[in-house]
Amino acid sequence: MPYPLSNSSGRTMQTPAHVAIIMDGNGRWAQARGLPRFEGHRRGVEAVRRAVRAAIAHDVRYLTIYSFSSENWRRPADEVAMLMGLLKRFIRNDLADLNRNGVRVRIIGERGNLAPDIAPLLVEAESLTRNNRGLTLTVAFNYGGRQEIVEAARRLATDVRDGRVDVNAIGVEDFAERLDTAGLPDPDLIIRTSGEMRLSNFLLWQAAYAELVFLPILWPDFDDAAFVSALDQYAARERRFGAVAESAAVMSAS
Repeated sequence: MPYPLSNSSGRTMQTPAHVAIIMDGNGRWAQARGLPRFEGHRRGVEAVRRAVRAAIAHDVRYLTIYSFSSENWRRPADEVAMLMGLLKRFIRNDLADLNRNGVRVRIIGERGNLAPDIAPLLVEAESLTRNNRGLTLTVAFNYGGRQEIVEAARRLATDVRDGRVDVNAIGVEDFAERLDTAGLPDPDLIIRTSGEMRLSNFLLWQAAYAELVFLPILWPDFDDAAFVSALDQYAARERRFGAVAESAAVMSAS
């Protein structure tokens, strides 16, 4: 199914500008059905397509997905090879549709140790869609939040050493500008599937004030209904960013 061109949900509740998803549960989905892990990952790619369509349909401006962590290299070599193959297939099969529908693709994560048949595909995906103005789809690939923070600190330290930055003037924005996600707003909502309740080294800096929603479903079962369920939970919460709720402030004043 092609990606929709514009919002068609008719939702009137508060919608997050940026949704990030930890896509968890492919292996368990396959195991529960007596299928090889490959089938779980393959179905997971289909769920990615549904998530992109849902984000566009519900007027989300930024969608970030955790596709492959820097720790995933510890998995069996045949599974890693399979995941690389699925990534290549996704880019080759879906990039034209994404571009046609105005989706801008960004890739965050370490690229220095990637195979020569992977790195050019990532560059192609970003280059082809760079000028698009629809949904920004950020793919966290070979990504780890701690490593991202270390690299940002290293860049900042280098700039201080070389006289480009005054160490006494460093602020939060100076650090954020050196993260992989520079130019993107922090996520408003982070969704994790499979029922696990942790961030698993994903967007550790950026998640400071994100709302977290943990869904009990496994990733291959993720669909529009699951997306709406997370959006509804988000809309029901009051985001204060460390401030006092307005109602509490009024009561205190009285």
